[in-house]
Amino acid sequence: MGFFEAIILGLVQGLTEFLPISSSAHLRIVGEFLSGGVDPGARFTAITQLGTETAVVIYFWHDITRIIGAWCRGLVRKLPQSHPDVRLGWFIILGSIPIAVLGLLLQDAIETTFRSLWIVAIMLIAFGILLGIADWVGRKELRLKELTWPHAVVYGFAQALALIPGVSRSGGTITAGLFLGYERRAAARYSFLLAIPAVFASGLYQVYKGFTCDPATGDVCVPEVFGPVETIVATLIAGVVGFVVIAFFMSYISKRSFLPFVIYRILLGAVLIVLLSMGVLAA
Repeated sequence: MGFFEAIILGLVQGLTEFLPISSSAHLRIVGEFLSGGVDPGARFTAITQLGTETAVVIYFWHDITRIIGAWCRGLVRKLPQSHPDVRLGWFIILGSIPIAVLGLLLQDAIETTFRSLWIVAIMLIAFGILLGIADWVGRKELRLKELTWPHAVVYGFAQALALIPGVSRSGGTITAGLFLGYERRAAARYSFLLAIPAVFASGLYQVYKGFTCDPATGDVCVPEVFGPVETIVATLIAGVVGFVVIAFFMSYISKRSFLPFVIYRILLGAVLIVLLSMGVLAA
């Protein structure tokens, strides 16, 4: 694959990362229709997410610096541990542990088995339905200052489910937040903040693996679909497009439900199952 395919996949990553429709699923599916019909791979996905996550840092810069500042002051006891931003800092750390541990334990499955299009299709439909139910029955009353330790743990495990393409990092955590009773905007905002440590750690780890992988030492090296330059281009495009999508999404959910995303997920999963059943796509 070349620059054209990298640009297309960068656009797809930017458009889908923050919507609850699974960017990794879309990269996996779109890759099958591009020249060569090759899976872009878990490494390419993780690295391009560095671009979209940089967009999160820029968009939520005020929140991020405030939380980090408060958390640091809490460490030296200049702020009480009960301060909302100090607690939020600890909650983000706690919520990042499940995806870090499971990501390392399930690394081989993440790069191989979990990328089956059958799994992608099932996850799109199943978690689309769950998102719809959560949006329907959730109380939508709680704000982030009311986040608790047990809720932070639930959020963390919900984020870890995004290791499976088709679940969606934002979709999984937003669904959990809605079931717990949080407002749509609060659930989405925390979802984006919670993703920052995990996405940067995953992306930078994949960059490190790309530079250090050496078959001569017994390493199992994942074949690269794109070269470094194409990957950088896709990452930059994903970041610019992702920033625009964040602004749109945060405005959208302030007034509207997640129903369009639920319908889209179910339809996409159903179409994917049909294409796989007919042999148009290989799992």
